[in-house]
Amino acid sequence: MDILYKLHNCPITSITLSQFRARQSDYIAAAQREPVEITSRGVGRRAVLVSPEFFDRALEALEDQVDVHAATAAREESDPRVSHTDVIAEFGL
Repeated sequence: MDILYKLHNCPITSITLSQFRARQSDYIAAAQREPVEITSRGVGRRAVLVSPEFFDRALEALEDQVDVHAATAAREESDPRVSHTDVIAEFGL
């Protein structure tokens, strides 16, 4: 996720778990504008709150990366390629 923040030049607010517990609604509201990182002493980062829109964009970006990797792997296969004409004929189009 750090990469996504950097790609979008998105600032991130960092708070402790005890701060979050004391003002949950404030930090949930803040997460609608920018990610809110929740840390815990001795453990470091525990969670990151983001808006639903940010989360959806992040999932789409991850899915796109999976597609890019699959396409790259397919291009690197050594199996013979199937022509467009053969595909059309196979599916009766």
